Amino acid sequence: MDPNDNSRPTIERATADDVETVADLWVRLARDQRRHDSYVRADANRETMRDTLAAHQVNDGLLVARDGGTVVGFASFSVERGSLQLDATRGVLSNIYVVPAARGQGVGTALLEAVEDELASQGADVVVLEVMARNEAARRFYERKGYETYRVAMDRDLEDDRSENDTHSKEDG
Repeated sequence: MDPNDNSRPTIERATADDVETVADLWVRLARDQRRHDSYVRADANRETMRDTLAAHQVNDGLLVARDGGTVVGFASFSVERGSLQLDATRGVLSNIYVVPAARGQGVGTALLEAVEDELASQGADVVVLEVMARNEAARRFYERKGYETYRVAMDRDLEDDRSENDTHSKEDG
């Protein structure tokens, strides 16, 4: 995008022809997330994600940001359809990505606002998303948009020396 051009990108539903491009962008997103300790393997999951993104496209859950004819970002989302009764219908933002050259120019904001509008029109009361704990830039972005932490995920490497934390075997002896 031209940094001197203040026009917003065009946000629209992705077409079937966009799916391959969006899958390539997803690989870039997944590679980037590895810097923030994501376990997801970018290249190994491309085809699986291509199929997932194609399903989102068919179900009106895939948006692209275009600068001219070039896709510079995307977002995938859906309304949660679980088996549990909830107090609110949750819309899930599963992926959002903007190419580095287009960041800081309102593309992410435009995509997020469009996702929120789409999810609201599909009956969602709230939008939920996940962000890597170490991805400070993404966390700040969402916080500026009014998102709040409501759940925290934790992990532990099972390759660590478990004997230090193995209270059962110490107590049993």
